[in-house]
Amino acid sequence: MTQGTVYRGIAFSGITANIVHELNTIIMVLENLKMSRNKYLILIIIFLWTIGSFLPGVLSFAKESGYIDIGSGRELFVDFYLIDRLDGARLILHHPHDEGPVLQFEQPWEGPFCGYCTVIKDQDKYRFYYRGLPQAGRDGSSREVTCYAESLDGIHITKPKLNLFALNGSKSNNVILANASPVNHNFSPFLDTRPGVPQSRCYKALGGTRKSGLIAYVSADGVHWKKLREESVFTKGIFDSQNVAFWSDSEQCYLCYFRTWTETDYGGLRTIRRTTSKDFLHWTEPVEMTFGETAREHLYTNQTHPYFRAPHIYIAIAARFLPGRQVINEKQARQLKVNPNYFKDCSDAVLMTSRGGNIYDRTFMEAFIRPGIGLQNWGSRSNYPALNVVQTGTDEMSIYVQHDYAQPTAHLRRYSMRLDGFTSIYAPYGGGSMTTKLLTFKGSKLLLNFSTSAPGYIKVEIRDAEGKPIPGYSLGDAEELIGNYIEHPASWRHSTDVSPLSGRPVRLHFIMKDANLYFLQFQP
Repeated sequence: MTQGTVYRGIAFSGITANIVHELNTIIMVLENLKMSRNKYLILIIIFLWTIGSFLPGVLSFAKESGYIDIGSGRELFVDFYLIDRLDGARLILHHPHDEGPVLQFEQPWEGPFCGYCTVIKDQDKYRFYYRGLPQAGRDGSSREVTCYAESLDGIHITKPKLNLFALNGSKSNNVILANASPVNHNFSPFLDTRPGVPQSRCYKALGGTRKSGLIAYVSADGVHWKKLREESVFTKGIFDSQNVAFWSDSEQCYLCYFRTWTETDYGGLRTIRRTTSKDFLHWTEPVEMTFGETAREHLYTNQTHPYFRAPHIYIAIAARFLPGRQVINEKQARQLKVNPNYFKDCSDAVLMTSRGGNIYDRTFMEAFIRPGIGLQNWGSRSNYPALNVVQTGTDEMSIYVQHDYAQPTAHLRRYSMRLDGFTSIYAPYGGGSMTTKLLTFKGSKLLLNFSTSAPGYIKVEIRDAEGKPIPGYSLGDAEELIGNYIEHPASWRHSTDVSPLSGRPVRLHFIMKDANLYFLQFQP
């Protein structure tokens, strides 16, 4: 039974086959009891209410009573999770600003084939990890090493001399892992945020290939690493890319998003699967990630991670790979000194999100980060984002992207964005509105991240479950919000207090003119 179906003269929506079967059974019983049609319609409504279908449930005669509980969490408008209606407004994608190179891969043990970068912000220090590889070769070769750099601001980066591993007869280098083939091919660390994790294991990492499986490492400081155990912890994947893991507070388990293919033996498209673990040692049967009804594409890296200001939302800034889509000709490749095997494809970066499970949301199919001006940006496997977005200012966050792969000029660049500014609800000068789905919250004030023009504004009306303005929180009561703020409270008649509505199902109705709305959050 599909949405909008008329059943026995009654209009329903969202009713499943199981519910229809139960309705049939109930109606047959009631008809045998000689009950009137109106009486058993009432009983059907009670039945639907009891099983929690509400709406999706009855269209013609029951009000929607399901709602989303957002508590006091920050909710970014990266998808349509909270959006019920847009009139004259739309959900738009923003694009990071290129701030230029921050890390050159110029050392003899680094080179043109550096890749699979990770950046971790640990209190006041930024840690950068990446593969060092001066010459192309098979995945997992003995020439691969894992390099390390650090910064106090995420902008000025240094390479410490760690004296851990001898390369070319000297330990004066920034290598944190060597002679660990094939782990160095795609060593991918993270800071473990699980409550109660021992300090000796507060950093964890996975690395390896199909032949070895993923091998787990742990560290107390992010520099000195050791194997968690000798044998691999997970083997059910291809792993021919960066395979990322993290602790999910919202799902209460470790997650690993790893490379696989849509067909067997490297056939079809490069894609992503997911597995979970309670202890980082024993992992569940993997499931393939889904992308809704969007067109399938090669996704070379996924870089899925919890957004640091809203960790229940996973941000995935993936490398989209287009094999055989050639921009650079052979003469131009020679001028750029590109490796002959790495100029006949091109790549860019796309934004995906997830709220858990095996679902990616691809609201935006267009590029999040386009290749830059200059043919050096159009070679194979360039424009690959590093893992993680980090805050680099009071109102700024940064994304790092690998450039000029397989070229002598290979390096890492920094891109900046407004804090929380991946996407926004945008209304033009002519105005527009957005209404949320029915929700409940916990808090006493509503904070917004927004920007307006000088004549622009935002006004917030709070409506009840019936869609009617709540007295004291109507548009007539709402004050115009004007300006540019990362966090600013909405107000009604000079008051920001919404505590009387805490826990009550409501809708938020935003009237906007020449304005962008990036997030909402209720706070105590």
